[in-house]
Amino acid sequence: MAINPSRYLGITGFALIAACYGFARFAFGLFLPRIDAELSLSSTLSGLMSGAAFLTYCVAVILSAWLTERLGPRFVAIGAALIAAAGMAGIAAAPSAPWLAGAVMLAGSSTGLVSPALAAAVAAGVPPGRQNATNAFINAGTGAGVALSGPVALIMGEQWRVAFAGFAAVAFGLAFAVAFILPRRTQGATAGATAAGATATGASTTGVTTTGVATTGVTTTGVATTGATTTGAATTGATTTGNGIPMLSGVLRRLIAAAFLTGAASTAIWSFGGQLVGLRLNWSSTGAGLLWTAIGAAGIVGAGAGHWIARFGIDRVHRVFLTAMAASVLLVGIDGTSAPLALLGGALFGVAYITITGVYLLWGVSALPQRPATGVMIAFLALAIGQTAGASIFGLLMDRFTANHAVILFAALAFTAGIARAETADNAQRRRFPACKKQSQQ
Repeated sequence: MAINPSRYLGITGFALIAACYGFARFAFGLFLPRIDAELSLSSTLSGLMSGAAFLTYCVAVILSAWLTERLGPRFVAIGAALIAAAGMAGIAAAPSAPWLAGAVMLAGSSTGLVSPALAAAVAAGVPPGRQNATNAFINAGTGAGVALSGPVALIMGEQWRVAFAGFAAVAFGLAFAVAFILPRRTQGATAGATAAGATATGASTTGVTTTGVATTGVTTTGVATTGATTTGAATTGATTTGNGIPMLSGVLRRLIAAAFLTGAASTAIWSFGGQLVGLRLNWSSTGAGLLWTAIGAAGIVGAGAGHWIARFGIDRVHRVFLTAMAASVLLVGIDGTSAPLALLGGALFGVAYITITGVYLLWGVSALPQRPATGVMIAFLALAIGQTAGASIFGLLMDRFTANHAVILFAALAFTAGIARAETADNAQRRRFPACKKQSQQ
């Protein structure tokens, strides 16, 4: 039986996310002790690399949304794959610490480029009824990449250059797959796209106004798309003007707040998980690799986020997995934890983080249905800013107080993010009607 073309898109996107996030961004931390032993990285340089990596991510995610709306998702996704490959090849060949720093920043910038482009590709190339599930599946590629990089780090040991050369080859090969499979055009430029009554799987979007969005060669100015549907998240009053900066409606402001708080809370594990298990359990870098593998393997379960949202609603899924994230921070970092509890916490964090980022991806797409790349850019930029702020604050709390204080506070931050709601009261009520239930199950 032939595979539907939209499934090829989902599989390719999943693999590209795994390469960009799992290999190009997160694998470096696993190999850092071995790299440090060879290149003698100073703590100052390591700090500069972290700050510069955040800056390049922010620039890349904004640039990706801008380029995707003008050049199409295929061009930007190919660029992300090639940049990831070039950056990881640079890491493999790095003769000195400054060279390594530049290569790490280049490789990490691929993550900012890839997510908005893939969201736009799904909007243009996947039937509306499968878009949310496909987006969630692609997003779970992060878990697969992290899960694979953990065993590679354990097996390769001192051969970190060979490992990154292999990662670079994978990313380079994916550039060719992207060139053949991803659509050239964005949703707004695809024939058959409509500005009125557009459907994107599930709950209502009332009063979304698009200005200057071309649909099958016809330009619509100020057309309100009342009744356009997305799964779970209501986009009430979200306004776009051409390809410019969208107005921050209530749904976008709530998305930014939730993503910022979640990003901050997640740094307890992403930035300090290895340090916490070393402190609590006296684990070496090998133990940290096991924690990373647990996070990545469980994160693949987050591919089901689209189905869970369709069945239970975006806000319920959001709150449940934020609770799981809070519990995972406590299990990994609280005083008195054990090895089984820490690994359980890692697995819980993996599925929670991937599911929640899937929620924000779908929330951003539904907030700006005619500009999915921009919606994803807003969500992931807020997440990254939260991670940067969170890492600084967590480290400060550990220095000034204790690790327990930092862990408890950051677990509470995860709960706080659940206050922000994607659905309006009207939309939550409307989903109870049979017609809405039928739509959400498509």
